[in-house]
Amino acid sequence: MLILNGTIITMNAEGQIVPNGALRIEGDTITEVGSSSELRKRHPGEEHLDASGMLVAPGNICAHTHFYGAFARGMAIPGPAPAEFSEILERLWWRVDKALTYEQIRYSALVCLVDAIRNGTTTLIDHHASPNAVDGSLDVIAEATQQAGLRACLCYEVSHRDGPEVAQAGIEENARFIAKARESGELLAGTFGLHASLTLSNETLEDAVAAAKPLDVGFHIHVAEGFADGDDSLRKYGMWVVDRLYHFGILGPKTIAAHCVHVDDEEMRILLESGTHVVHNPRSNMNNAVGVADVLGMLDRGIEVGLGNDGFSNNMYSEMKITYLLHKLAQEDPRVMGAGQVLGMAFGENAAIAGLFFSKPLGVIQPGAFADIILLDYLSPTPITEGNYPWHVIFGLDGAHVDTTIVGGKILMRHRELLTLDGVAIHAEARRQAQQLWDQIQAEG
Repeated sequence: MLILNGTIITMNAEGQIVPNGALRIEGDTITEVGSSSELRKRHPGEEHLDASGMLVAPGNICAHTHFYGAFARGMAIPGPAPAEFSEILERLWWRVDKALTYEQIRYSALVCLVDAIRNGTTTLIDHHASPNAVDGSLDVIAEATQQAGLRACLCYEVSHRDGPEVAQAGIEENARFIAKARESGELLAGTFGLHASLTLSNETLEDAVAAAKPLDVGFHIHVAEGFADGDDSLRKYGMWVVDRLYHFGILGPKTIAAHCVHVDDEEMRILLESGTHVVHNPRSNMNNAVGVADVLGMLDRGIEVGLGNDGFSNNMYSEMKITYLLHKLAQEDPRVMGAGQVLGMAFGENAAIAGLFFSKPLGVIQPGAFADIILLDYLSPTPITEGNYPWHVIFGLDGAHVDTTIVGGKILMRHRELLTLDGVAIHAEARRQAQQLWDQIQAEG
């Protein structure tokens, strides 16, 4: 298939823009990128998709999300508002995940996948928890992602907060699914999920490392998201969170450390030297009032920092905008966190993180990369050039501009019409499942 007549934003290292550009897809891979006239001549009569007047860009990547969080939208928390992050976990998230059934897991995933397709997010790295529905929970999510046609890496959130049996079940679910995903093709992968230091005993960490080692995988874990994580680690174990995780062999070049809001200079040194990938989630951090991660300090040190949404909408353009604005405000300096830096996180580093799990490049339009592509109906009021396109992305583009979403060469949405999922039916059933979940939580008091 050829995609013709678009303005291609390649997101390659040179920041190349191809006006009136074209690309060719063979199977799940981009094979050629060039001018529309050249590719049309080389491939006469080949099926084509006309992108006239639209931008052609790589699909967005979300490096940390929680599909199951979809059913918390609009849910009332009885009593006074939570005063700090630990209360938010205890009064909202840990009640939601404990109440989840397998059908609720399925439909919370499906509504997020509909949202992802509509917003041009084509690769998602999910972090799941359902303590009373552990065994096979990742299979349920995997079935949903495969039905949608999106690319996903899944894991189960191991924690000892529900007792040693549930912790062991989570370890076994990760190990089983990682092995299974390796036989499932290029749209699905697994990694080893852990919740956070404050809900992981020494014994649980040792068991997780022992299970992960023969699988040759890293971990996906929340790190120093709130003060409670560091305080718990220091009080119980005499070391800060990053020190503790490094001591147990959790950190490394295959590990994703989400948040890292409260890390000091020494912990940043460990993150850098271990090669750990940090994922910034600004909308979530703002919502939970946990603070502003020193992303600028991490980037200056050479730490690789990607971008996630922590369960917020899969409109990654919103996450990019907030990243661009938040750090200027926090530093009271309009010069910091340039648009190019934000795109480096959202595309360059997120692609590197995705590269831990998938065999071909993502987040870029170039020969040899996966054909994960979006077309955006963006009428620019000013010229788009190789020197200014990052600012068009930050100030102009939004998920609402996505007209077409393609993953691995397969069209999942065309002219805003979903082709793999029935969004109306999914949302109708999701509302029914969410009400059941809310009723269950309310009944438990």
